[in-house]
Amino acid sequence: MSSPAGSEVAPAPSPALSHLAGREKRRPKLVSDRDLRTSQLKSVDLNRVIKLLEDSNSNDEEERQLETLKKVMKQYETGLPLKDLAQIFKILNLCAEKIQDQEAFIEPTCEILKLCGLPFLKKKLSDEVNYTPVTLESIAQLGYLMRVPSSQVRIQICKCIISFYHPEPPNKQLAGLHSTSANYKIQMAELGGLAETLVLSLALVENQLAEKLWVLKALQHLSTSGVNCKLMMKAQAASRICSHLNDADPSGQLLFRSSEILWNLLENMSKEEIVNQLSNLECIYALKEVFVNLLMHGFRHYDRQLRNDLLVIATLIAENPGAPMIESGFTKQLILLATFSEVKSHNPLVKGFKLTYSYEDFELKKLLFNMVAVLAKDLCSVQLLNEGKVVLALFHYVKPNEKPGVHDWSAAQYEELQLHAIATLASVAPLLVDDYMTCQGNTRLLMFLEWCVGQDPFFGQGNCFHGAGGRGNKLAQMRYSLRVLRPVVSLCDEAVNLDLCDQGAINQLLDILKHITNKSKEKEDAIVLEIQTDILLILSTLCENDLHRKELFGCEGVDILIPFMKMDPNKLYSGLGHNRLLFTTLDSLWCCVMGCYIAEDYFLEKEGIFLLLDLLALKQKNICNLILGILVEFCDNSKTASHINTWRGKKDQTAASLLIHLWKQEELELGVKHDQDGRIVDAKKPLVGSFQEQQGVIPMPANCPSIAIMEVSENMRAKIYSVLCKLGFENLPGLSAKDFVTLAIIRRYLDFKVGEVWSEICAELKEETFRPVTPDEEALKVISEASENVGKMVATLQTEMLESQQHQELQEEEKVYSKIQAIHKQREMVNKSWENFLTRTSNYEALKKAKRLQEKSIDASRSKSRPQNATLHTTEIKGLNTTMER
Repeated sequence: MSSPAGSEVAPAPSPALSHLAGREKRRPKLVSDRDLRTSQLKSVDLNRVIKLLEDSNSNDEEERQLETLKKVMKQYETGLPLKDLAQIFKILNLCAEKIQDQEAFIEPTCEILKLCGLPFLKKKLSDEVNYTPVTLESIAQLGYLMRVPSSQVRIQICKCIISFYHPEPPNKQLAGLHSTSANYKIQMAELGGLAETLVLSLALVENQLAEKLWVLKALQHLSTSGVNCKLMMKAQAASRICSHLNDADPSGQLLFRSSEILWNLLENMSKEEIVNQLSNLECIYALKEVFVNLLMHGFRHYDRQLRNDLLVIATLIAENPGAPMIESGFTKQLILLATFSEVKSHNPLVKGFKLTYSYEDFELKKLLFNMVAVLAKDLCSVQLLNEGKVVLALFHYVKPNEKPGVHDWSAAQYEELQLHAIATLASVAPLLVDDYMTCQGNTRLLMFLEWCVGQDPFFGQGNCFHGAGGRGNKLAQMRYSLRVLRPVVSLCDEAVNLDLCDQGAINQLLDILKHITNKSKEKEDAIVLEIQTDILLILSTLCENDLHRKELFGCEGVDILIPFMKMDPNKLYSGLGHNRLLFTTLDSLWCCVMGCYIAEDYFLEKEGIFLLLDLLALKQKNICNLILGILVEFCDNSKTASHINTWRGKKDQTAASLLIHLWKQEELELGVKHDQDGRIVDAKKPLVGSFQEQQGVIPMPANCPSIAIMEVSENMRAKIYSVLCKLGFENLPGLSAKDFVTLAIIRRYLDFKVGEVWSEICAELKEETFRPVTPDEEALKVISEASENVGKMVATLQTEMLESQQHQELQEEEKVYSKIQAIHKQREMVNKSWENFLTRTSNYEALKKAKRLQEKSIDASRSKSRPQNATLHTTEIKGLNTTMER
């Protein structure tokens, strides 16, 4: 693919190509059978020609050889058949060998090369495949023929190669022969390595401008293929071509074609490999001289395009840390050019120089800003950036376009330059803090941010890379201003941050955050989320270690954080940046609220602890550790424990149950050994996971933390233990028996961890074959036994808990069975009563028997001793024949 410069203006084509382009296409004229027979009768034996050329070179022989060659050229004027290629190129090589002593062979050599430029001829469709080795070798010979010390031959070879890409149809065609496919020669050139040989031939034509231009033209065509580019890079093409960019050439073709080749190499090959070839002083000097010359003296549209293309290549080189950009002086010149229109300079390079307001110069300005951002990545360039007053130049754009249309740049161009300059400032300002403060960077940025949220009429174009999402608003300006402020604040330079806070930055940022949040409730996009995230990060850094600033954040800041914590969990996977916003929200809660009792109490009143536990219940590994750390700190507030104990999650889950579940999940991932009921298996190592056990003990210096210590910060167990310590291990609601088994381990976490550290110390001593003195050895033994006894005690307690639970479950089971038995007995009695009733009503004898039993029961119930004058009442109702109770 060609560079932008080459897409519009290029040097005039050569006369040969003009002639080919202007020639009218004619229908191939087939030779008649008679002509064919005549030509076959007079055909030249190529083997005899070869033998003739190998004979002695007397004057008579020379004339005879030349005559024979003319016949050969006449015979093959329609094209070279594939079957004759080997012999034709043998003849060509013999002619080339004779040129040094006999210049008369130059013309026939060139004529044969012209024939090589015509399409090859085939008789069968399979000829292209069958003659591939011969064709490869033949086309490869074209590159080797560049050794011939003849300008005409070398130029003709290049024309022949170019004709591969612009083939000329023959005037007539022999019957029975057909041209090979259009890309056949191109494929053979790729497989034959012609491009590599041609690059190496540049050394032969270094002082011959005409020949060099033709070689470059041929390479320009060859470099459109990725295969050829790979071969060219093998021959160090990028370095060879770039180092000669500044060679004298009145026509300008050398620079044009060289830049085209470099662009093709960049587009078809690994950018890193090409940049490595160009990262030497010779190439950079040549690139620098050409760029400056085009900048100062180029006046054509084409010159400006080519200048910009070269600057892009220079930018790619500057991205390589090993490139000697500073040593060559190119860095200093580029910094000067990037800032001269904003900062006055007396340097002779820019004296009297002025950019026009054409599109090419506009692109140049953007490319120079981009170059500054690239140079800022190399710390060795910082001093030059300071001397060039880059920060001051970039701050020139950190202001509204007060008079749209009055500036030489259009409104859209000024906006694009403004955003590009602010984006560059984000890379440079943290490196040059003193310059930033000298330019009153905090004041300028805060004023610019105030304009961004103001009501001034402004309609952003939003049609550039940095202006994405900023069409019709000032979001792009706000976004990049915060990108400058964020890295500067993150340096934690007290002078910078104090100056920022003294100017009311905290309240201003909160107002911006509130404004943006309210404005984007209906629709959230990545840019708004990025702005919100950056503001929260800046506030976190400012307030982290300063109580007064936390008070400024206060209740207003809490009111802003609460809605972010209520974010829909499904949005965390949207890809827009909700996950980053949630992280920065939690970070702001930790840095801006905790430690300030007024803000903490207000957060508790807003049910903030409930929101934290809701987020913890999502069991997202990446945020659980952070939330647990916040809860540990919050538990220092005496009001927090009641909030934690009050919370209920899904299925009425309590906070204690959630924490124990997280502990189990963490130990499962760590590979800690427990039995199926969660009891301790190894009393000596109750907390050690499988990975830690496999890693073993590595002797380390005393000032380096051991594996057992580092493990504390790498998982959540220490934080879960700390939260439960704050809550108390007694009377925790909503726990099952297995939860209590795990709780027994959590309760002794600190003891187990201390024992683990002592065990590690003993193992290190053993590993280093170091024997402690007897008292120390006995002390270590006692400590190890005590630690093991704690593990055994906890295991015993866990067993008792499980047995107690099992006994309680059995008792409850017995009660349930007794209840079921009573229910069944009651049902049997009801059924029996019903059966008796049916019997009495359906069988008269049974009724009489029941009557007698009833009477007998009544008599038995009467008292045997009767008082005098007692009245006896009968129990029967006359005429009633039933025993049914009423």
